[in-house]
Amino acid sequence: MKLLIAIVSNDDSHAVVSALTSARYSVTKLATTGGFLRAGNTTLLVGTEDEKVQECIDIIGKDSCRRTEMVPATASFDVGRYTSYPVEVQVGGATIFVLNVEQFVKL
Repeated sequence: MKLLIAIVSNDDSHAVVSALTSARYSVTKLATTGGFLRAGNTTLLVGTEDEKVQECIDIIGKDSCRRTEMVPATASFDVGRYTSYPVEVQVGGATIFVLNVEQFVKL
């Protein structure tokens, strides 16, 4: 048995969870925050059999597309003087960790 930990954008989380539950995967959804953009993410915990790991990864990948967005950035030019300018960054996509599960108990 494997545990998939998938970190997806909040914008993609509803579609990913819907697709996983439609494919009969049990999903636990956690609200998390990314470190780089301080943007909201969703961390999904999915337990599955070894032979279904790739199918699960494919479902997550299909509904968590990578895209480019403009976000405000701040730079300091002098003491107490700041300016804000837009920066193009990649958002979306998914980061997935696959871990071995030694024991699974559902009470």
